[in-house]
Amino acid sequence: MVALIIVLVILAVVVLWGVSAYNGLVTLRNRVRNGWAQIDVQLKQRADLIPNLVETVKGYAGHENGTLTQVTAARAGAVQAAQGGDVAQRMQAENQLSRALLNLQATAEAYPQLMANQNFMDLQNQLKTLESKIAYARQFYNDVVLKYNTKTETVPTNIVANLFRFEQAQYFQADETSREAPQVRF
Repeated sequence: MVALIIVLVILAVVVLWGVSAYNGLVTLRNRVRNGWAQIDVQLKQRADLIPNLVETVKGYAGHENGTLTQVTAARAGAVQAAQGGDVAQRMQAENQLSRALLNLQATAEAYPQLMANQNFMDLQNQLKTLESKIAYARQFYNDVVLKYNTKTETVPTNIVANLFRFEQAQYFQADETSREAPQVRF
């Protein structure tokens, strides 16, 4: 009788642990999804701001068509990648857009009239604020991904993760080209 009670207690502890591990993994997976959704919101706001920024720059530096076309094409690629749902493709498109925006800002610095334009300054401040929010959202997302991936890989929760097919989440990483300084040609 005592052996049966011991077996039942051990079985109850294992079941409770399994439920707790499963719930913990679900919670972290949902935080990863929430973190990505927060990045998505900020990236959408940035994509909505870009046409106004491009139009303002175009009024002062219309002959910088290469830079303006690059920004417009990068924005279109980011919007298209957002609709596709592939995280890796979205990260790459957003990194290209960030690079194009850096080139646009560097180009704009060569035009003192543009830098003195209040509309441009407001748009640039909005962009700077959004970039800070995006950086924070990326950091939050990557922190949650780290916790989630650690849980799915470490013993004993990896048993539950494998049993219920919890997959690793991808980090939001900068690509190699976005780490290079922008080059501006006049």
